[in-house]
Amino acid sequence: MRSNRSSRRRVLAVAGTIGVSAVSGCTNRISTLADDLGSNSSRQSNATITFRLTGRTSTLRERYVKDLNETRVPWDEDALAAAVNGTPYTTQFTEPFVTREPTWAKHNGTYYHLDEVVVGEEKVTQPVLRLRDEGRIENGEADAPKHVEKGTLPESDQKAVEVAYMAARARGNIGGVPWGLVQRGGYVYRNAETAKASELLDGDGPDYVAYRGHVWQVETQRETFYEAVYRPDVEPVAETADEIEEVLRGRLVGARIDPESLSQSERDVFREAQNGYTAEHPFPEAFVSILKRLDERAYIDGNVTKDAGTQDYPEHDVIRYGDEYFEYRLRLDEASEK
Repeated sequence: MRSNRSSRRRVLAVAGTIGVSAVSGCTNRISTLADDLGSNSSRQSNATITFRLTGRTSTLRERYVKDLNETRVPWDEDALAAAVNGTPYTTQFTEPFVTREPTWAKHNGTYYHLDEVVVGEEKVTQPVLRLRDEGRIENGEADAPKHVEKGTLPESDQKAVEVAYMAARARGNIGGVPWGLVQRGGYVYRNAETAKASELLDGDGPDYVAYRGHVWQVETQRETFYEAVYRPDVEPVAETADEIEEVLRGRLVGARIDPESLSQSERDVFREAQNGYTAEHPFPEAFVSILKRLDERAYIDGNVTKDAGTQDYPEHDVIRYGDEYFEYRLRLDEASEK
């Protein structure tokens, strides 16, 4: 079963600590500065924490459950139908339910938890397209090598050129690359039908393609891949809205906080956190109280800069505040010593 332990809400940004160490000339400055941020320290560092609440909702199912009778989702619907009906079904390379979070769905009145398990591996050979820049098209096209325009290629080849172009553009340059689309430094044809229809993969196909004002040399090669085989794992977990709410609370929700039990200062923190609450270390008493209620004691006790943000504990990042639910994030930034 996929774990919902989430490190995304804990981000520890240590910026400038090394610079402080170099200026001071003290080789142990970094560890000393970190020690200063313990809960019993009388010294202060320019460390701030940001507490943010997002995803406000009155029920968990409206955020975490997909009603498949009303909503189209990018899942393998055949995999879901086969799992519900008890029919053997597997997918290769692609997970049937692509998601980073625990997944639930409502189908024909029943609520299901969706997951998958790896049941094997296949060794396959796939064609890979890479592009090499031959330079800009100058003086019209008279000096350019014989080529085809990207727009004249089959649709699958056009997509391949776009992805391979992103990979080629990134070589030796600083910038983002859509890893996942880009594989093996180019584009991998994983569908046998699109590979068969490709003009670029044809032995008599074009050697050059024009795209975005440049001519690109076409390089293709068949390479070996080892691909996981997945079996959908679908379990019915509830029949009613109340039952699925109970399931989701047990799986997702950590702290349950009654606003009436808080002081006005503590309620102010929660109100500000919906737009982002920030505080410097040592943290105000009201915020320390909230960290305790969230069981985020790594931000209170011990070496804060060393311990906070490095653990997946507690494992829940959803809280119930009054009659509403929120996801929360904590970010600790340390820049320099005061």
